[in-house]
Amino acid sequence: MDRTERLLDLVALFLDAREPISWAELREHFPADYMGISDDAAERKFERDKAELLELGFPLTYIQGDDERKDGYVVDRDAYYLPEVDLTKEELAVLYAAGSAALTSGAFPGRDDLSHALRKIGFFAGHALPTPRVRMELGSEQDGPQLAAHLEALWEACASHKWVQMSYASPKRPDLTERKVDPYGLVLRRGIWTLVGYCHLRQGVRTFHVHRIRTLKANTARPRTPDFEVPEGFAFDNHVASYPWQHRFHESVSARLRLTGELMARGAALFPGASVAPAEDGEGVLVELPVTFLDGLLRFCLQLGPECRVEAPEDARQRVKAMASSIVEKHAAREEVAA
Repeated sequence: MDRTERLLDLVALFLDAREPISWAELREHFPADYMGISDDAAERKFERDKAELLELGFPLTYIQGDDERKDGYVVDRDAYYLPEVDLTKEELAVLYAAGSAALTSGAFPGRDDLSHALRKIGFFAGHALPTPRVRMELGSEQDGPQLAAHLEALWEACASHKWVQMSYASPKRPDLTERKVDPYGLVLRRGIWTLVGYCHLRQGVRTFHVHRIRTLKANTARPRTPDFEVPEGFAFDNHVASYPWQHRFHESVSARLRLTGELMARGAALFPGASVAPAEDGEGVLVELPVTFLDGLLRFCLQLGPECRVEAPEDARQRVKAMASSIVEKHAAREEVAA
């Protein structure tokens, strides 16, 4: 019997069993595989099969019998079955729409797994699940089969902890660079997929835009043995900026903003992670936050209008004034030209 077929039959046998299955019974069920050879060879063969099942997450274990139960192999059903997730039809619809949107993007790691999950959701929801209509504009970088193929390969490499070798087109260099990277994970931010991992060339954690990867190959040696472990405490937020002022162009400085009017109630939402407190003089709230790209913060503040004022550091105050003056001058020039 083919090994894959034998493993599937073993799973089916153990799941259907109502009592432990002894080694003798296993040999009777699989005479072509566990009989006709020496006892030692048969046991080694089953031990390899059992190790494969355990590695796949099948909780097979051996128990010693007692007065009520005989010795044998059983499946730990408490470890195998997940508790039933009681989701409403609306919650299922949201999950389905989100998953469908990800598939619609054309490039999403784990597409096969996601498609399988959506089919399950559709099955359990029956006819109550609405057909989602989703439009996603993720940018030209998300197009093309190469990006999808690289995301799939990185998805597998991240899951199995295997290093990858890639040629990378950095915007800072004219030529491709060859990188060996331990992939820690993938981040989708504003339509751009980013790989975060340990770069052996730079000897540190680096980020790579996946659409800039030209060639990619994962290490296939010893596929079941991980090449690395993700460091404890690793967090994407420490490496991938979510907001313009978090780009790591400069040393971190502390900035203070004053929000007034309608922006007072939105301070925590506009600047996640920042310290927001009422101003002692009673005029609005003060927002304190670390900044590594000051111009990014100032441009964002300008968009918020006069109810957002930059108070510190002093060079930020001067800089935002200069930026505002430049905007005013450009608009004035247009009005004069139009006149």
